[in-house]
Amino acid sequence: MASRKEGSGAAGGGFGAAKGKGKAAATGDSAVKQVQIDGLVVLKIIKHYQEEGQGNEVVQGVLLGLVVDDRLEITNCFPFPQHTEDDADFDEVQYQMEMMRSLRHVNIDHLHVGWYQSTYYGSFVTRALLDSQFSYQHAIEESVVLIYDPIKTAQGSLSLKAYRLTPKLMEVCKEKDFSPEALKKANIAYENMFEEVPIVIKNSYLINVMLWELEKKSAVADRHELLSLASSNHLGKSLQLLMDRVDEMSQDIVKYNTYLRNVSKQQQQKHQYQQRRQQENLQRQSRGEAPLPEEDINKLFKPPQPPARMESLLIAGQINTYCQNIKEFNAQNLGKLFMAQALQDYNN
Repeated sequence: MASRKEGSGAAGGGFGAAKGKGKAAATGDSAVKQVQIDGLVVLKIIKHYQEEGQGNEVVQGVLLGLVVDDRLEITNCFPFPQHTEDDADFDEVQYQMEMMRSLRHVNIDHLHVGWYQSTYYGSFVTRALLDSQFSYQHAIEESVVLIYDPIKTAQGSLSLKAYRLTPKLMEVCKEKDFSPEALKKANIAYENMFEEVPIVIKNSYLINVMLWELEKKSAVADRHELLSLASSNHLGKSLQLLMDRVDEMSQDIVKYNTYLRNVSKQQQQKHQYQQRRQQENLQRQSRGEAPLPEEDINKLFKPPQPPARMESLLIAGQINTYCQNIKEFNAQNLGKLFMAQALQDYNN
């Protein structure tokens, strides 16, 4: 969960961003241990979803900022424009370059440090996100992806998390070998595919003072709406999505078990073929004939194609995310229940 931290305003403009980036590159330490986000960036992401996000439609955008030591500072962002199939001539790369060039002209941080994406009930652990983050992280080592959950945020708690691919998964993606043997050799499991980076939301002192003044002026009744326990729809939807992913996982397990049975069956056929071959050579030797020429047994028995295990790992990771969401929903409702009871006792 993101937290608000006092401090100065956003970092300097384009020249300051370039200077901070160069300093990080000179030290050779590319590990990002903390993500610092300006409050304006958070508001832009929320506003982007409210304007263009509908239901399970995902909105995405570019994150701009700089790297200072082991801290990634995100000071600005801009959205990817929505375009249809009719916009076949639209070039996203050219659009990004023009936007960053325009920001540089007005002395605003323009260095690319990652991207953001909204999520629908936590459904973000997908192959598309993995491929996109690999491309970003391969080109920009410090880049992160911010995942914004509007449904959790609507319940009264800002849900904004930063993720990066682990070094092990980066190596596997570089090799492009997602076979069971390669994943087992790299010791890849759904728990160590993504690493979450702590987030700190930073505002200037003036903005914090304004927030405190607005909080004083807010009506008590409005704050009590956050204690509503009407989250059964969200819980039911999360459970439905969880069951769908469990069904997909069971189908992948059936495919993998079928592959193992085929491998075992082929091994038995190879063993029987070798035994027949050996007996026939013994008979030919007893008759004084030359033994049969050796043959490549792998050409006679082509090994079955193993199923890709990366999809199974992503499904397992998504199941874990749904379980965490359900756990958070239950904990949040329990907290609301205790708070509502405490308010009722106080009023009585």
